Amino acid sequence: DGFRLDAVKHISTEFLNEWIDTMREVCDKELLIIAENWVVDNIKELEDYVEATGGRTQLFDSMLHHNFYLAAQAGQEYDLTTIFDNTLVQNNPLLSITFVDNHDSQPLQSLESFVKEWFRPLGYAMILLREGGIPCVFYTDVYDANYEEDGNKVELKAVASLPQMLKVRELLAYGLQRDYLDHPNCIGWTREGDEEHENSGLAILLSNGEEGFKTMEIGAKFAGKTFIDVLGYRTEEVVVR
Repeated sequence: DGFRLDAVKHISTEFLNEWIDTMREVCDKELLIIAENWVVDNIKELEDYVEATGGRTQLFDSMLHHNFYLAAQAGQEYDLTTIFDNTLVQNNPLLSITFVDNHDSQPLQSLESFVKEWFRPLGYAMILLREGGIPCVFYTDVYDANYEEDGNKVELKAVASLPQMLKVRELLAYGLQRDYLDHPNCIGWTREGDEEHENSGLAILLSNGEEGFKTMEIGAKFAGKTFIDVLGYRTEEVVVR
């Protein structure tokens, strides 16, 4: 049903365009083509690749991953209002494959830039529960991993809240999105839900610092409804006015 193309910066785009068109013609289907073009410091390189290939491929959003990495390193000093700046998901969401980490960025790999454990749930909320991008979940974030290389032992823990987030995405993450990316340490958004998915709709609040608050709109149909933290981090209940 599709192909994952590795290190496409080393492959002629002229050849790839012809190959993709031929494969789709021979297979008589719109094959999904996902390309890896690792760039962390220049969004224009990804945009130029999209132009050169005529949008034939989706691209892994390495720029967004790098923002996650920097945010996790900086802690509360990172300005969350900029978390989507210079990313493919911001500029071309239909072609963006969003991810927190992958086999290239994990510890002991050549492109190591592993997102710290505390930030991983925030990163997954930003790729799973928003309308932009096509999320890709890393194997070790579901199943753990233990390995050793040159005497260096690595233990990667699964993200405890990830299975629940995947369920929330499947059942609730639909409808109009309203963004509140307006505070350096506390951002949020809401999804209004739709008629096709019963009880859909959600509100997301993320913080990289001290406790905060935010007033957000989610839609008149939720007036009087009580919201809880489905991930279990907080026990308070919020009643929509």
